[in-house]
Amino acid sequence: MSLFHAVAWVDHHSAQILQFDAAQVLAQQIRAHVHCTRQHGSTVRSEHEFFGEVCDAMEGITDVLVAGSHTAQADLRHYVEKHRPEMAHRIVGWETVGQISTNELVALARRYFSVHEGMATPMKAG
Repeated sequence: MSLFHAVAWVDHHSAQILQFDAAQVLAQQIRAHVHCTRQHGSTVRSEHEFFGEVCDAMEGITDVLVAGSHTAQADLRHYVEKHRPEMAHRIVGWETVGQISTNELVALARRYFSVHEGMATPMKAG
């Protein structure tokens, strides 16, 4: 089941996707797979596979807030822009935060979307 909003906490080793509405939170955990090979660029391939799985998990969600370290966000943003441009318009914001609890992450996202949606409401002429 896909809900309207989600927050994705991402680092280079794992991601937590939390889809939510006013009554419920659905969580999905994604872990990076490390491929130990001598081939050049194997870590890049592993990172691309991981970010691809993160994007797949966000498929069908209308608005996504991405949170995490600045470096992880920058790497995910680069991946999305280069390999998943259709996903870029669904990512409505980027928040730099350290490791926080699930409840703190959902609270951060609810505050963000409350402001984000409030700004999107057209002003009435008076």
